[in-house]
Amino acid sequence: MIPMVDLKRQYRTIKAEIDAAVGDVLTGAQFILGPNVTALEEEVAAYHGVPCAIGVASGTDALLLALNACGVGEGDEVITTPFTFIATAEVASLLKAKPVFIDIRPDTFNMDPALVEAKITKKTKAIVPVHLFGHPADMDPLLELAARYNLKIIEDCAQAFGAVYKGRKIGTMGDCGAFSFFPSKNLAGYGDGGMIITKDEQLAATIRILRNHGSEKRYYHKMIGYNSRLDEIQAAIIRVKLKRIDAYNEGRRANARAYCAAIKAADVVLPVEAEGCRHVYHQFTLKVKNRDRLQQVLQEKGIASAVYYPVPLHRQEAFGGMSDIVLPHAEACAAQVLSLPMFPELTAEEILMISDAINHA
Repeated sequence: MIPMVDLKRQYRTIKAEIDAAVGDVLTGAQFILGPNVTALEEEVAAYHGVPCAIGVASGTDALLLALNACGVGEGDEVITTPFTFIATAEVASLLKAKPVFIDIRPDTFNMDPALVEAKITKKTKAIVPVHLFGHPADMDPLLELAARYNLKIIEDCAQAFGAVYKGRKIGTMGDCGAFSFFPSKNLAGYGDGGMIITKDEQLAATIRILRNHGSEKRYYHKMIGYNSRLDEIQAAIIRVKLKRIDAYNEGRRANARAYCAAIKAADVVLPVEAEGCRHVYHQFTLKVKNRDRLQQVLQEKGIASAVYYPVPLHRQEAFGGMSDIVLPHAEACAAQVLSLPMFPELTAEEILMISDAINHA
């Protein structure tokens, strides 16, 4: 069986270093906001060329705390994409704001900036673009709109650590960048974890207070906050992988090139890399009209595949079904996308086997 991601394969290549890092944490017995969290924050900030990085408990919490710190609250509207994991919009609802969904571009799967301005109202507080599957969202027009209408931008970078848009790393262009360290991500821990980066030191200070029960000083609480601290053991593991992230991403890009060269099926639409963008291929996602049949063929040959995401958010029961809203590109992509195995350790032989199965399906 060729899996979607093989975490055991990667672990074997860095086992000694991972085991030593975890062992050091256990020996030191400082498990909450310890030296590895501080060091990882400094290293992630340096990697992105920003002054501030704040470790939190998950990618979802990274979005939630960033929106909260940016002042999003009851009655506000947050413009985002319907073609993403629910966390992107869920956090707005948790803050009693309303997610407003914008259709996507069918090539990159990201929010179409040309459709955003028409949805801006007096209640609009923020835009949350998603760098989906590792491809940067088209940020320049969104940044221009945010400046013109005095809106906040929180970049959802959960799937795109290390991706680049016109020479700038994703997460560095908006007010905040929110990252996930979920085990399957490009840069991942062995459990939940997240990070927020920002150029705004006052915003960072607020997020640090929010993540720790609204407290700057123990037992003194300035605001109602959260228990959302990045775990020390996860930070130690992620630090080992951070040193390798550019190599990991280049491995994914090489695998994507190999897929694109080998897949010849006429009915398959391969993923694109827009001009000026550096895609890091968290997922290698193609489009095919007879998706279910192709997925069945792959399954019969012992090849994993996955559908991200079969129901766009504006059709989810959690958001009321929104039957009055039609977002044709998001709906079409939801019915056609299929993601293939993608991880740095995937072999050339495996890629050829997968591609051959697709070509002869």
